[in-house]
Amino acid sequence: MTTKARTWFSALSTVSLLTMSAAFPVHQALADQPGPVEAIEFDPAKAALGKRLFFDPRLSGDAALSCSSCHQPENGFTDGQALSDAYTGNLHFRNVPTLINSAKREAWFHDGRIGTNLNDVTRESITETYSMNMDMRLMQERIKQDPVYVEMFEAAGFGEPSNGGVRNAIPEYLKTLISRGAPFDTGEMSDEAKAGYELFNASGCSSCHSGERFTDDLPHNIGVGDNPDIWADPTRHITFVTMMKFLGVENYMNLRADPGAYIRTHTADTFGTFMTPTLRELTYTAPYMHNGTMETLEDVVAFYNAGGGDDENKDPRIKPLGLNETEQAQLVAFLKALSGEPLTGPEFVAEEIDTDYAPIENWRETTN
Repeated sequence: MTTKARTWFSALSTVSLLTMSAAFPVHQALADQPGPVEAIEFDPAKAALGKRLFFDPRLSGDAALSCSSCHQPENGFTDGQALSDAYTGNLHFRNVPTLINSAKREAWFHDGRIGTNLNDVTRESITETYSMNMDMRLMQERIKQDPVYVEMFEAAGFGEPSNGGVRNAIPEYLKTLISRGAPFDTGEMSDEAKAGYELFNASGCSSCHSGERFTDDLPHNIGVGDNPDIWADPTRHITFVTMMKFLGVENYMNLRADPGAYIRTHTADTFGTFMTPTLRELTYTAPYMHNGTMETLEDVVAFYNAGGGDDENKDPRIKPLGLNETEQAQLVAFLKALSGEPLTGPEFVAEEIDTDYAPIENWRETTN
């Protein structure tokens, strides 16, 4: 749940909430529930190439990090940490968002600073100093040395290995990461989860967590507190300072709060707003929130039940829900019912990449 996730009224009983949901058709009934996440058409040869690139550490400056270092299949394509790692020698100041269904996102990263062009997202993730710190000209020459890539780029219709091919192949792989088999979609929800879904709609959660991915792809402020580890750890703080300086945030050296989507607008009312996260695959992607400050779904539901946190920019619709322990457990059961089959099979995970091959002699003079 997030910002528009609360109701217009505070401390309503469960009965009155359900009554309101029937009286006001803003919140959809069970009959109008979102369906399964629709698959995206993709090119198999390009996706296979993108998969291998995604798991290849040679795409980072020091050849130590791959995309999958932070986006691990067994953790729902997150890393299972509150705050993520960064390029060698540094740490990051935000939680890793899932890449499952991410090819359908309206805007990328917790602050939404990049739109729908996955080519741009791929380039930033590879080249940014705090991510993979790669010079794409060097990357291109590295992959040209690998005979497997020479064949795969040709089979994918890209010709010889190139930067442009990488920026197109990885997004093609991301299109394959689609949720499937969740009890919510298969009609196998428990009675507890069904009751939780009724509460989810009646409480106003669906006004932000809407559609097949359960997100409106918009930034909101729900009063999540800052993670003090960002400021206590110099290797995280320096990453924060570097990014804030680059994005033109004022007084970045003295800032002790994550501005979120403020970096896009530089207007005071957007300070501390963050993109509504998807509710899909939550059982794999703990801890939660943009800074990982909530360890469990029970913590998240309790946070919303209390009316969110304290923040001068908090959305006024975030109010206490007044749910008892049983109702909160029902809501958690529904959230868990939005998780499906883990995407850990060979169609999603590359085989071990063999880098023990003979370099091409006189490679500067040799064409592919």
